[in-house]
Amino acid sequence: MTLYYSLVFAILVAEMTLFMLLIVPLPHTWKRKLFTFISESPLIAKLQYGMKITFIFILILFVDSVNRVYTIQLETAQAKSSSNGAAAVVGHERSELQSRKFYSQRNMYLCGFTLFLSLILNRYYVMILDTLRMEEKVKRLEGDPKASGKSSAKLDEAGSAGEIGRLKNEISKRDKNIEALKRQMEGLQREYGVMGDKVSAADNTPKKDR
Repeated sequence: MTLYYSLVFAILVAEMTLFMLLIVPLPHTWKRKLFTFISESPLIAKLQYGMKITFIFILILFVDSVNRVYTIQLETAQAKSSSNGAAAVVGHERSELQSRKFYSQRNMYLCGFTLFLSLILNRYYVMILDTLRMEEKVKRLEGDPKASGKSSAKLDEAGSAGEIGRLKNEISKRDKNIEALKRQMEGLQREYGVMGDKVSAADNTPKKDR
């Protein structure tokens, strides 16, 4: 197995381990703290960004392995339909063709299962977040004081993952500050216009009337 397919296998094992950890039953408080940490950690955000790029390369490997399997299938069909018939795919040629077919199918299944499990993990993560939010809402409706704290608010913001969520909050705060500055500027412009009208009216009055 080449180096990049060994890395794909390591990612597949890591995904399987992570999935097993996610399905372990934990108390609601522990789950809330865990997913709040995941949503706020800059390291997790950078890791998710790197994994997205990695999955793009795994998708390229998957497409290449599918193409190789298709090519080998065509070669096998052409060999069987040649003038020599079954004699064309015997001995060393047959074993070489079968080994190429085996390795290509192995790589295809490896990359395919890795991509498929990544989609399952993403969807399962979102489902757990939705379940935790619903449980928090039920507790707030029941009057539980623990469900109305900062941890509950952080859980509502979870899912935007780390630095991305923090940057979105900073952008929204800056937009609000810009709107407030615009309103202040409009108020100052109106006051400046009123003062200018008063000064111009005072300058236009005759000296004898002053």
